[in-house]
Order: sequence, then C-alpha cells, then structure tokens
Amino acid sequence: MKSDIIKQGYTRAPHRSLLRATGLKDDDFNKPFIGIANSFIEIIPGHFFLNKYAEILKDEIRKNGCVPFEFNCIGVDDGIAMGHGGMLYSLPSREIIANSVETVMNAHALDALVCMPNCDKIVPGMVMGALRVNVPTIFVSGGPMKKGYTKDGRPIDLATAFEAVGKFETNEITEAELKDIECNACPSGGSCSGMFTANSMNTLCEAMGIALSGNGTILALTPEREELVRQAGRRICEIALDEHYKIRNILNEKAVRNALVVDMAMGGSSNTVLHMLAIAREAGVKLDVGDLNQISKNIAHIAKISPSLPSVHMQDIAKAGGMNAVINEISRRDNGMLKLDNLTVSGESLGERVGASVINDENVIRKVENAYSQVGGLAILFGNLAEQGCVIKTAGIVGERKFTGKAVCFNSQDEAIKGITAGKVTHGDVVVIRYEGPKGGPGMQEMLSPTSLIMGRGLGASVALITDGRFSGATRGLSIGHVSPEAAEGGMIGLLKDGDIIDIDVDTYAINVRLDEAEISRRKSEFKPIEKPLNSRWLRQYQKLVTNASNGAILEA
Repeated sequence: MKSDIIKQGYTRAPHRSLLRATGLKDDDFNKPFIGIANSFIEIIPGHFFLNKYAEILKDEIRKNGCVPFEFNCIGVDDGIAMGHGGMLYSLPSREIIANSVETVMNAHALDALVCMPNCDKIVPGMVMGALRVNVPTIFVSGGPMKKGYTKDGRPIDLATAFEAVGKFETNEITEAELKDIECNACPSGGSCSGMFTANSMNTLCEAMGIALSGNGTILALTPEREELVRQAGRRICEIALDEHYKIRNILNEKAVRNALVVDMAMGGSSNTVLHMLAIAREAGVKLDVGDLNQISKNIAHIAKISPSLPSVHMQDIAKAGGMNAVINEISRRDNGMLKLDNLTVSGESLGERVGASVINDENVIRKVENAYSQVGGLAILFGNLAEQGCVIKTAGIVGERKFTGKAVCFNSQDEAIKGITAGKVTHGDVVVIRYEGPKGGPGMQEMLSPTSLIMGRGLGASVALITDGRFSGATRGLSIGHVSPEAAEGGMIGLLKDGDIIDIDVDTYAINVRLDEAEISRRKSEFKPIEKPLNSRWLRQYQKLVTNASNGAILEA
C-alpha cells in the first residue's frame, strides 16, 4: 500500500502514535487509507449538507474494510460572489482547491481518494488535484437542486432571478413579482438546477468515467442520492489497491474527448471549455481550444436545458434517461468522436455502461434525427479580435447567429453594469467588457449580471456582448467570452474604441473588427494596458502566474 510509508515498520512508531490519537486501532494499520476531499461549506446551497453525506460515505467505507480520512477544501459560490469584488476570487479558488487535494493526499500518502464537490470550479479544482496525486479516485457530487416555481406555477431557477432584476428596473415586473422569484428560484439544497457550470461539470465527470452513473442528474437530498454516495463508498474500497483504476488510467485522452462530445450534445456552460483545457493539461493530454470546433461539427445538440430552454432542468434530464441515455443516443451518430471503449470507475467501459439505456421522453432528450442542431452547443470563434480564440454557448443564442454592430466599450464589469442600467446600450450594439480576463481582472469574473440586465431589458436578441472575462453557465444570448489574447496582455480587445464595427459569424467561427493593418499597428504602438489597483497579496501572485483563457487559465511558474 502507498500508505505503508506512514504506518509500517518500527521507524513509523511515532507516525502510528499520532494516528492512534485519531482513533485508529491495531487492525486499521493493515487496511487501505482513503482520503475524502469534501467541499462542505455552509454558505453554498450545493454544499451546506455535504458534511452529512461525508458521514454516510465514511460509514460505508468502514463497513467495507477501509479507513476513511476526511479533509475539507474551500469553495466560492459564484452566484453570491457575482457583481462585486468577491468574484475576483472565484476562478483563483480552483488553484487553491487543486493544491489542497495534492497537498493532503501526498503529505499523508493516502491510498485512494473520493472527491465530494458540487459547484462550479470546485469540481475541476478537485479533478486537477486528483490527477497530480494519481491514485484510484471516485467523484460523487452533492447533486442538483430541484427547480423552483412561481406562485402561478411557472418553473424558475437562479437565471430567472438574475434576469428579474433587469425586468424590475424596466417596470416589466412588480416588486411583489420580484420577491416571488427571489423566494422560490432556489427552493432547496443542491447545485443550481439548470445546465449551469456546476451541473455541466458533474455530468462531464460521468462522461469521463470518474463518477458513477447518475452523478450529474440525481437530485440532491433524496434517498437516491444517498444510495449513490453509499455506492461510491463501496466501490472505492473495491478498487483502492488496484493500480488499474488510478485516475490517469481513466481520465486520459479518450476521456477528455468524451467529455467535450457530451458538452457539445448538452449545450453546457462555456466555462467547461476553460476547465477542460486545464484538466487536459494536468492529465498530459494535448488539447487546443480550436479542436472543439471539429468535435462540434460532428455532434448533434440533442438536449436543451435552462437557461437555453427555461422549462427544462436537471431533474427532467434524470427522468428522461439521464446521461447514459444522452451518451447512448449520441453514439448513434458520433462520426468517431466518442471513445466508448474507455474504462470507467465502475469497472465497465463507457459503451457497456450506457449500451442498454433508452430515452424516456423525447421532448427532453431528442433523437439525433430531430436534434435542436446538427452541430454542438458550443463554438470557438477566431479572427483579428481573438487570434487565440473565444467561446460562445451557441445553445443559448437568442436571435441571429450572424451579427454586426458598433462597439460600446467598458473597462470593467462595474462600468458595464452602470452603463447598461443608464441606457448606454441600445439595439444593434456590441457591448465590450475588457480587463476582466485571468490577468486583467484578475481572476476572470463571470458576467451574469450584465448579460441578465441585457436580457431583462429586452435586448437579448439585438445586442451582442464580448469579453475577455467569462460567463456564468446561466448566461444566454449572443454572449462571447474568453477572448484571447486578453486586454491586459495587449490583445485586440484592449485596442477597441467606441464605434468600431465588429462582425460576428457563429457558423463560420469568425469574429473580426473592421480595422486595417495600419490602424491596428498604430493603436498597438500607442497602447498601454490599464493597471487596476490591487490590494490582495494572493491575487497579485495569481496575476503574475496565470495564463490566458485559451490556455485554461492555469498557473505557470
């Protein structure tokens, strides 16, 4: 056992003495030691109950002859951090989480790992840390939240609440209606109920084979979810000492490809592109952001979920057959993109896992012949405005896929919110929000507040938004993020001026500003990036080390 280095032999008597202080007995030193990375935190709706799930998990691990050791990772709730300086800490927290998992597991030489995340960048942070440790690993998240309902029975979620702010400001809804939405949009614990970043990542864990079936869709705080936690506890004990199930043997090039295929089919959050780039680099898998378009061209978009389709939520996907039904249906016309022979933690190949699955409701999960689109729900655009690429969630587009408009530039999200609220953005504009990338923010803030204001003001179909920051999975509209190079490193987005004409063509994967080379060269020669005042020592460290979004916003010394 890997853990023998801390528990076997006479030289380890001091180590055993310390372990005995935690309650271990003689027999325990012959058992596998299992780390449990738990992201329990009381302020996040998807996490406040994970301490109880950890107790269930530890009980099952003990029953099956292993010794569990729980440790905790931090978490940031992007919805609560949204729209103020707190969001600067969201993406950087991914690196803290990855470092925490690596630190605890390697410092104590634990034999295997169960990761219990639920929300947003907490999932990829744990994946990144687990890849560094490379022991048998199972992911079991807390599960998605139930959808909410207004008093008149309309299904709602967190995206509804954000968009309601814009509707209230334009007198489209009353204060009482706003309060109704506020009180009912998030009715219980769990990761927010649509195909936002958290649920996107939890479903991709299934596609990558590092989680059991149902991880992305079985509702939180249900008996079914509790049973999934127990299954994870039993299974980790079965594979704890089997090198065949080291996470790098499962999360390999095939797994990365499978995750991206499923992401395209589901129209997941654009944040998944950022996170999968980072995960691929940790796994030693070569992945270029432009590769995603080749996958997209070959994969049908067969499931629309809120915010792309506000009436459908994760519980509806579960009833319709879950991720197994989605993957099995994609496999009918995947043009070689899916790698169904890849191993999963449950012991069978991905193809064996999903092969008997059927769609129970074709209104929720469509057949490939009746897909929403014969191409995937995410796209990477390139051009003189984004030489290294930018990302759009095509599944969330409302209005045209081809757009030309005049730039209205803001040098921060706060500026943009004030400008949109003051009416500076009108039909036909391209809203530019810059200096919000990994370096420029720093921390790459999510832009749910400005996009929700645009939607709430009825401009969603007639305004485009581009940013070197990123979007919440709850964002919809012609919203283009991750523009690289970013403004802080001299990217074209930093050279734009109000009134510049910008052309966007999603179907040809193009984004350009109508400037000739002489004008671009002149602006570059005069350009000096804005440096925001920054009081945080951690964010200064992050700013110095972080790469841009097309490189996954990973830290490089």
